[in-house]
Amino acid sequence: MSSAPSNAPGLQSIRDEIGDCQRCKLARTRTNIVFGSGNPNAELVFVGEAPGFEEDQQGLPFVGRAGQLLTKIIESISLKREDVYICNVLKCRPPDNRNPEPDEVMTCNPFLRKQLGVIRPKVVCCLGTFAAQTVMQTTSSISKLRGKFYDIDGIRVIATFHPAYLLRSPDKKREVWEDMKQIRAELFRLGA
Repeated sequence: MSSAPSNAPGLQSIRDEIGDCQRCKLARTRTNIVFGSGNPNAELVFVGEAPGFEEDQQGLPFVGRAGQLLTKIIESISLKREDVYICNVLKCRPPDNRNPEPDEVMTCNPFLRKQLGVIRPKVVCCLGTFAAQTVMQTTSSISKLRGKFYDIDGIRVIATFHPAYLLRSPDKKREVWEDMKQIRAELFRLGA
């Protein structure tokens, strides 16, 4: 166990800054802000796209079917959900789970950047196209981005398919497993 000071106060101050956010149109349709959860000193952070229905109801990221699959994915590399930090690009659910719109991403992205800046993980795993494009500041598709590491702001970043996509396309699970093995090896290489 590391004796490093906890990043929890830093994350709490970002959450306080968000407050009862009214910065974009999603404020009118959401139930809860879904800030993020997990280990504030995590060496591995998963970044998703946006909360879904279950997440909006509970105020926690990845608690629905896709979240259950994400938990299994995390466990596949010998970690527990409590070991990692999980958050989304958007902190509020888009109506009918539609794709995030550019103005919503632009409004929420500073909070995601601050979260990553406080946690300073060794590795960030972007789940799906919107998370990858936002964190990596690119327009490339997930299939072009996945499978290799990038250095973004001093953090090793990798992209893989979103668990919700895997529920619809189970044939892609093998590729995600390959990505997870790369993450496990990279964490080991970085002394995590």
